[in-house]
Amino acid sequence: MKIIDNVKELKEEIKKLKGSIGLVPTMGALHDGHLSLIKRATRENDNVVVSVFVNPIQFAPSEDLDKYPRQPEKDIQLCKNEGVKIVFIPKISEMYSDDKGNLTLICPPYNVVDKLCGKSRPGHFDGVCSVVAKLFNLTKANKAYFGQKDAQQLFIVKKMVRDLNFDVQIVSCPIIREPDNLALSSRNKYLTQNDRKLALNISKALFNLKKLFTQGVVDIRDLVDVSLKIMDGLDVEYIEFVDKNTFNFKTKADRDTLVLVAARVPESNTRLIDNIKLWE
Repeated sequence: MKIIDNVKELKEEIKKLKGSIGLVPTMGALHDGHLSLIKRATRENDNVVVSVFVNPIQFAPSEDLDKYPRQPEKDIQLCKNEGVKIVFIPKISEMYSDDKGNLTLICPPYNVVDKLCGKSRPGHFDGVCSVVAKLFNLTKANKAYFGQKDAQQLFIVKKMVRDLNFDVQIVSCPIIREPDNLALSSRNKYLTQNDRKLALNISKALFNLKKLFTQGVVDIRDLVDVSLKIMDGLDVEYIEFVDKNTFNFKTKADRDTLVLVAARVPESNTRLIDNIKLWE
């Protein structure tokens, strides 16, 4: 396994690879959710490249860039254990030669980023699409692997690939949950004991929604009211019902509905996201 920290060497090593290339873009602090992506990539490709880069241009000034979990040595060992060919861990200066104000960015259409996480995190998806596009270009990946927990991100990346004719297949992978159903996230490390107890109500509310839908409840107002009661004590940023194929808001729940939640837990002020398909 090669550990590479600069663009020039990465390009040279990519040219040497024989066969298909699978890319797993990450911000590090790898957990079982990331490992599920890496394992699938190794099954489906001759070579796997994992990027570990805390991307500064997808963080707002008030967000947790400086304290975002970093564990590069552990990440490298986990990748080695899974048979990864290249771990790309660049410095910011390798990815962005100019200051933030002078960068060329890929900006998704307003109608797909003016809602959900994009509404509360302006510029976030510009940063995501720009760094992902750079990684596609650098690695020449045939397939790239993304988790369904970041559902809006996954939708936007797929749209970017279609719109800009990237020659890469986006593979969506299921949400990985802890035994208590908390969706795995690098930010779970921030949670206090009390926070974690409250955070469990996010997945509890989502699974309850799915149960209610299978019992015939389709009125979104009723479903939201029940969910907010379950998530009492959390600062719920949004609970939204969208069409899983278009991300347009739903007026009534149906089999194409995806429910997304973002909420903060009080003690650590940690922002968590989760989602569930009402029918699958």
